[in-house]
Amino acid sequence: MAGPFDTRGPSPDAAVYVISVAAELTGLHPQTLRTYERVGLITPGRTAGGGRRYSARDIDQLREIAELTAAGIGIEGVRRIMDLEHRSLALQQRNAELQAELDATREALRDALAHRPATMPASRLPALLQTDAPGSLVVWRRGR
Repeated sequence: MAGPFDTRGPSPDAAVYVISVAAELTGLHPQTLRTYERVGLITPGRTAGGGRRYSARDIDQLREIAELTAAGIGIEGVRRIMDLEHRSLALQQRNAELQAELDATREALRDALAHRPATMPASRLPALLQTDAPGSLVVWRRGR
């Protein structure tokens, strides 16, 4: 738990900046921040009284939106770009999960082959076949 003298600061998702500070940090007008919220590009946190609070992640996202709009991209284009970036990130994370699962499966098969009882024929273990495609693996149970 963070104490009163913790110098790490808030997490990137902690909504701590009021709209005036967020506007100053991003170089955008507070009304622009409200517009971006209204069209769904950003969703700041809210206080119990309804005041907006922006996180460091929100600030980064607002800066990215500002760069894209300054480059002449419209709001719908910005929305599409951000959606594609989020999808790409999600796919990269899923790919990493699948790669870790594949690596664990390969290791488990190698371990099963290396530590099988001498009385168990190899035909009772799953088969492991390396393919030409990098990162691919074919596993099947041999016929009984």
